Amino acid sequence: MLEEVWSIRMSRLTVFIYVFLFAFLLITVTSVFFILTPIHNYLPGYLDVEIRKEILQNALRADSLEEKIGIQSRYLENLKDILSGNVSVDSLSEIDSTLFVNINYDIPRGENELAFINQYEEDERYNLTSLSINSPQTELFFYKPINGIISATFNRTTSHFGIDLTAAPKENVRATLEGTVVFTGFDPNYGYVITLQHKNDFLSFYKHNDILLKEIGDRVVAGEAIAIVGNTGKLSTGLHLHFELWHSGVPVNPEDYIAF
Repeated sequence: MLEEVWSIRMSRLTVFIYVFLFAFLLITVTSVFFILTPIHNYLPGYLDVEIRKEILQNALRADSLEEKIGIQSRYLENLKDILSGNVSVDSLSEIDSTLFVNINYDIPRGENELAFINQYEEDERYNLTSLSINSPQTELFFYKPINGIISATFNRTTSHFGIDLTAAPKENVRATLEGTVVFTGFDPNYGYVITLQHKNDFLSFYKHNDILLKEIGDRVVAGEAIAIVGNTGKLSTGLHLHFELWHSGVPVNPEDYIAF
């Protein structure tokens, strides 16, 4: 004969409560697991600003490393050609069976080198602007923050104390002068903002950025990337950079100092 060892009686309500508690516990444990572990970084759309910044910096480092590897490879190939005798010496003279190289020999430039130099000079012709400040011994060279078209000019009467520059997506925003980062943060109207303090009482403001690449206290040089252009803030109407230049506490027209 079969003997009943134990038994349990549950109503439909009791079964529903147990199932609900089990589902709630499972969802809670899963949520805590995703929130407290690095696995949440792999969820679509979950990457925060710091992670995106780190990814961008790693991409820039990878590009620089790839360029250096290419330069090193070309150097080794040239060295191999020289050692194997495939490249002839430009100028040799023979005196008493002794060969020497004329150190004053002017090495001619090839077509590729001349094309590169001409293209580089054309691209950089309008990047720097020279400005004398009060003293003829003090001269500043301003760098264009981005290569873009002016969509809104400086207008003191409408309190538009800067210029708006259109830009391509993900373009680097560059420091216009050497200086120190004195402010980084998010403003509801101007989005992500970064401010630099320069010598001769100059301040530069870069607004509506997507990502900020520098922190307060960082030293930057002219032309160094400090942010990624964006469309943040309530006052932004599209992808662009709002750039302001202040001198001695007064906003000035950037077009008076930089050739855009």
